[in-house]
Amino acid sequence: MRLLIALLLSIGTAVAATSAAPGQEVYRIGAIFSITGPGSSLGIPERDTALMIESEVNARGGIKAPDGRLHPIKLVIYDDGSDETKAVLAAKKLIDEDRVAAIIGTTLSGTSLAILDTVQKAEVPMVSCAAAIKIVEPVAERKWIFKTPQSDHLIVGVLAEHLKAKGLTRVGWLNVDYAFGQLGWIEFEKAARRLGLTVVANEKFGQRDVDMTAQLTRVKAANPQAVIVWSIPPSASLATKNYADLGLRAPLFQSHGVGNKRYIELAGPAANGVVFPVGKLLVAEQLADGDAQKPVLLAYARDFEARYGPRNTFGGHAWDALWLVLRAMETAGPDRAAIRTAIEGTRNFVGITGIFNFSPTDHNGLDVRAVTMVQIADGQWKVAR
Repeated sequence: MRLLIALLLSIGTAVAATSAAPGQEVYRIGAIFSITGPGSSLGIPERDTALMIESEVNARGGIKAPDGRLHPIKLVIYDDGSDETKAVLAAKKLIDEDRVAAIIGTTLSGTSLAILDTVQKAEVPMVSCAAAIKIVEPVAERKWIFKTPQSDHLIVGVLAEHLKAKGLTRVGWLNVDYAFGQLGWIEFEKAARRLGLTVVANEKFGQRDVDMTAQLTRVKAANPQAVIVWSIPPSASLATKNYADLGLRAPLFQSHGVGNKRYIELAGPAANGVVFPVGKLLVAEQLADGDAQKPVLLAYARDFEARYGPRNTFGGHAWDALWLVLRAMETAGPDRAAIRTAIEGTRNFVGITGIFNFSPTDHNGLDVRAVTMVQIADGQWKVAR
């Protein structure tokens, strides 16, 4: 335990120091990301995006609060190692020792669900960067919790409608066997029943598995018209390579968990042809000029790629989460309850993931405008037709 706490401390203090003029209060915001472990391809761009915003805001002197003064911000970032127990320890430290005004993160659905009770009891506003709808519902039991990624039921709904429209009604399904994959399956089963799709095979694999050939062989034997894999890299990439190696001809669909170049790098040429539902960031240049998100997406992509390399949807989730908190602090200052109320009152916030309209009954705030179907062709993202 002492070693773990020391590790967390070392990561937190590794964040660049924030300078402030004498008497100028610094606003402290906590962040928990999966910078190491299986979720690192998501957590690293989330951390990088948050640090980029911190630098930009402080270069302008900070955010202007209700007292009329500029307040620099300081991010206190911890790595949960993609581990639920470490996420809980990090949340307690941010709340009890670092005394942050709000928390952004975590990266993964499992770690976000793990810290809900801690955050709720402490009455600290939290904006998760993970997908599962259970993170924010039932809202009556999640008063202090918000999230920025499209919920699994929203993503699954668009995917299922796409399959139906293409006449792909016999579907094989595989999911990673933890919260993200399990909850994705629950939502797909509902959508399939509603739209008349038939699931001819249903398989699972472990988060750290390196070969899904056995499961895919059983899927192949069921002769589906389409196959869906619900996971994140690296397992999503490994499954894609196995799929190609087995010579499956049915079109392969993935989840929004593959919205980064890491998925394509690990899967190689096998990724070509894969279709998945995701936000608009990956295809920002291909959007119509009248799209309300396009200027925001292009600006973020330009700034992120200048510092860190290819864009990805996960950094966008952190961009939305941190700016939701900062916008709330502009009207609420560092008061936790006032920040929560301000976030819940957010309307028409044009973010990276979508256009957010929160309410007392909706702590995700997104609709189908936040989802588009994307296809990988020659290692690049294109709007799917």
